[in-house]
Amino acid sequence: MSSSLAKAVLFVDGYNIIGIWPLLRQKRDGDGMEEARRQLIELLVDYSAFEGLDARIVFDAHYQNTPSFSETVTRNLSIHYTGFGQTADTYIEKLCASLGRQLRLSRRRLIVATSDRAQQLTVTGYGAEWLSAEQLAEVVEASNRCRQRRHQPRKQSSGRFLASSLDPEAQHRLQKLRMGLK
Repeated sequence: MSSSLAKAVLFVDGYNIIGIWPLLRQKRDGDGMEEARRQLIELLVDYSAFEGLDARIVFDAHYQNTPSFSETVTRNLSIHYTGFGQTADTYIEKLCASLGRQLRLSRRRLIVATSDRAQQLTVTGYGAEWLSAEQLAEVVEASNRCRQRRHQPRKQSSGRFLASSLDPEAQHRLQKLRMGLK
């Protein structure tokens, strides 16, 4: 776990990130918005668990007349869908205003991931840090590579010689070469 992210709270402007992160934009354009949302959630489940941070994805009501609701995906990730007429921007800004001081007092970082310039200026005014969609993509992908390297099984050779790690066919051919046989 990265010590600089420990205890951090990360707010993610879901549709903004999907629209800019190349992998997610491609998924949205090819398979639809629902699949892009699902992939963003999967990426952030892994990232938030590995880094030990509290991630919250916020999706706009997207012109649908639905009430707001939240769901907990994992211990480290929750999703909030805003109600009709409320944007992800205003929801995140209100949370930054109400949580900013409390998190600073408890020495927790508050990070907002969005490429919306107006929102960037507003949330940094509340003391939050800011990540662009591109920066979020980079840190998530780097964390994923690190996680994969850390959990990759190491191949142990059965003997102390290089030949021991060769497959049986290669060992047989090498033995023939040593004996001068064709």
